Amino acid sequence: MLFVLLALVAGAQTNITIQGEVVDGAGKEVYLYHYTDMLTLSEELVAQTTINQNRHFELKAYANYPTLMILQIENYSQSFFVEPGRDYEVYVPRFDWDLNEKKNIFLDPEVLPLEFVNMPKDELNGLISNYEAVVAQYLDDHRIFFDARFRPQKRYFDSLEVEVRQKAPDTRNEFFNRYKRYQLASLKYSLHFDSRKNMVNRYIKNQPILYYDDNYMSFFTTLFANTVSKGTTKIPIWQMASWVNNLRVDVYLDSLGTDTLLRNEQVRELVALQALQESFYQSQYYEPGKVVSMISLIGSKSKFPEHKVLAERIIANLHKLEEGKAVPTFELPDVDKKMVSLESLKGKWVYMAFVHVGDPNCISELETMAHFKDSIYGKNKNVEFVTICCDREFQKMYHFLKNSKRGSKYNWTWLHFNGNYRLLEHYQVVSYPHFILINPEGQLQYAITPQPASGFLMHGPWQTKEQKEAEKPFFLRY
Repeated sequence: MLFVLLALVAGAQTNITIQGEVVDGAGKEVYLYHYTDMLTLSEELVAQTTINQNRHFELKAYANYPTLMILQIENYSQSFFVEPGRDYEVYVPRFDWDLNEKKNIFLDPEVLPLEFVNMPKDELNGLISNYEAVVAQYLDDHRIFFDARFRPQKRYFDSLEVEVRQKAPDTRNEFFNRYKRYQLASLKYSLHFDSRKNMVNRYIKNQPILYYDDNYMSFFTTLFANTVSKGTTKIPIWQMASWVNNLRVDVYLDSLGTDTLLRNEQVRELVALQALQESFYQSQYYEPGKVVSMISLIGSKSKFPEHKVLAERIIANLHKLEEGKAVPTFELPDVDKKMVSLESLKGKWVYMAFVHVGDPNCISELETMAHFKDSIYGKNKNVEFVTICCDREFQKMYHFLKNSKRGSKYNWTWLHFNGNYRLLEHYQVVSYPHFILINPEGQLQYAITPQPASGFLMHGPWQTKEQKEAEKPFFLRY
């Protein structure tokens, strides 16, 4: 059975309802996501709606197994588990939505203050909250005995397990019981109180792989993280890389089987997919393109349907906003509130900057763009500077360009993001300024686009052959 046990089907009956009130959220968009799997951690949109003028919203979803969901408003989110057939009532008190303009909430996340209303005591999230409070309190009270600097002592972990049994005992909810089991196992392993071998023998060996259980899969990926991609005790990383770069998929898989923990074909193949996903980011050893090909080969040859789906998802996840990928399109207002679409700029090199107009780093890069703009535009008719202002208020961009002394220098296309936080997610904007170069075919030119201060604008790919020849150094001959 495929592990994709949560899905929305158009017209299908829903079995989960989430009703909520957001004190100062009227007009804002609410999104509900879930992870497609715990290997790629790719988020999939389940439902969305707009908070009405009475500050209320309602979302509907379907699940046939307890699943972790993420409720998001703008850039703020909170996760919780939903159970099939249960209705949820949530409340978000007054909140400072401007926090993202005061600090980088991606480096210092701010959790959406979500509260459950009218929930019974045996509800899953309440049970989990109580369990986590018990563990957190015990670890805080005995933190010196878990600190690597002071030789952690296993007997205190044994006492923690006793504490959990007493204060967060098993219930009739088997999902909660498994949640505790795998969470404690992950903690024990991360503290080096038990070996991977013992963990595999106890939790993995001769047991079905629970693809549909978020807790099991999270534990599985923790257990095998970086155990293959960085080489094993028997096989050095250069040998692993050689097999990958030469697409020796059978040799690669067979070599993993020399590890007694990976004798099981299904476990070995899943570990291989995880290892190859990690290898993609180790370009000093592995060729990224060959890594993707290896994942595709494993998916096509696998006799496990779950692995075929996983392989497709890993590849799709690795291809997000990479070089040569078509970029998400949009339509945003300019400073005069005229809508401008990215599609209208197709055929040009679009050097796009995401900025906050009050940020000194952004201003510095804008100054560099202004310095080179006339020269670049004069030599290349197919280059367009586009700056997207990500300040919450449209008026900040308007006053910056129309009423400030420096605004007239930045005489190129300016757009306001217009509250489109999903657009920022699609372009992976997590800090400001952020730069992206789109080629005339509407594709991303680089995985990471250099900023103006790097000198990139003087030698951009829009230059003609004649321009490049003219800029070659001139040497005197004697």
